[in-house]
Amino acid sequence: MGTATLPPGPKGNFLLGSLNEIRRDELDFLTHCVKEYGDVCYVRVVNIPAYIVSNPDDIETVLITKNSNFIKSVFLKESRALLGQGLLTSEGSFWLRQRRLLQPAFHHSRIAGYAKTMMEYTDRMLESWKDGEVRDIHEDMTNLTMEIISQVLLGNDISSDTREAGEALRIFFDQFDDRFGLYVIPDWLPTPGNIRYRNAIRRLNQIVGRVIHERLTQSGDRGDILSSLLRVQDEDGTRMTENQVRDEVMTLFFTGHETTALALSWTWYLLAQHPEVVAKLSEELGTVLAGRAPTTEDIPKLTYTDWIVKESLRLYPPAYGIVRESLNDVEIGGYTIPKGATVAIFQWSVHRDPRYYEDPEVFRPERWDNNFAKSLPRCAYIPFGAGPRICIGNTFALTEVALLLATIAQKFQVTLAPNHKVALSPSLTLRPRKGIKVRLKKL
Repeated sequence: MGTATLPPGPKGNFLLGSLNEIRRDELDFLTHCVKEYGDVCYVRVVNIPAYIVSNPDDIETVLITKNSNFIKSVFLKESRALLGQGLLTSEGSFWLRQRRLLQPAFHHSRIAGYAKTMMEYTDRMLESWKDGEVRDIHEDMTNLTMEIISQVLLGNDISSDTREAGEALRIFFDQFDDRFGLYVIPDWLPTPGNIRYRNAIRRLNQIVGRVIHERLTQSGDRGDILSSLLRVQDEDGTRMTENQVRDEVMTLFFTGHETTALALSWTWYLLAQHPEVVAKLSEELGTVLAGRAPTTEDIPKLTYTDWIVKESLRLYPPAYGIVRESLNDVEIGGYTIPKGATVAIFQWSVHRDPRYYEDPEVFRPERWDNNFAKSLPRCAYIPFGAGPRICIGNTFALTEVALLLATIAQKFQVTLAPNHKVALSPSLTLRPRKGIKVRLKKL
């Protein structure tokens, strides 16, 4: 076992530890910790001892080789009010059973079927765009991916409630950000934020619950994910309960649009600043697609498009951090991490480590040429996590991002709107604080 001596780290405040520094600028704080204190850094957040782990080999220990020693952390507690015991928050044998039951919904043949929906809603959005107008590309991508996941997940049953569900999720995120930074506020206090938070969750429960209840009275596979969840059986013939279906639907509803919308938003943000990359993208799209809509069969041929997506996910991973709690003492990086301690892994800093990425702050899609990914340590690039708990929808997300990017880039180019500064808002995901304003140029 490693040394019992604490790893180096910031001293912090006597009462709050490093909470104030994290609130002030979390990403800057993380960057400083990694540069100043190395691969294992000790940080105290109020009364919670946390260990920031940044070496890919140590990350592999946490996520893969000794993954059974780690569970989801207390920091995800707030999300259970919305997500229940879905894949994102559940543990142990229950999580494993649910993962197995959900897997068929993400089979490649199902994803190919979802692609038609992705294209239909993208074309509908583009019809509303006008040459020269300024738009919030993050808002547009959020609305678009919300409509897509609503249709793919629940079919036409939710079409009339999609916008309302989207607004409820926006309120949930906004309040989660506040509660994550100020989690000393008790749930029972009737503050305006708590009231909005509870009302948003209640409305989402009503919308999703109605759809599930109605579908239980019907039969047949309608081609959406809910149909798969209601029909799939475990090895012993049992099916998910209505509550289990609800938790998984809510989890997929939440994760299935938020991370994809952010991946697209940050990609447009980067492309808006790099016309030389846009030129190469346009050349590839012209050669492979020649003006037609992309299909899933085209994705393997869109090599440069794939590099752009990889590089965007490197610099701005939507899920920018992974937090675990240790079930037993474990050695990481030569130190003993005690039972009950929080272990934090931040893709934000790992993906920008100069040991693995030359000019790590530079947006350079070409770096992914010559099988660059294979030269990296196993856990040096983990936008969707790694190990048994890697995101179940990663193929769905990458398919959606590639198809939407290729479709939109054939018809519009974007530049950043003047005098609009994009600020980062890290919480459950890495979001732009006040959107990403861009000016459209119709092609």
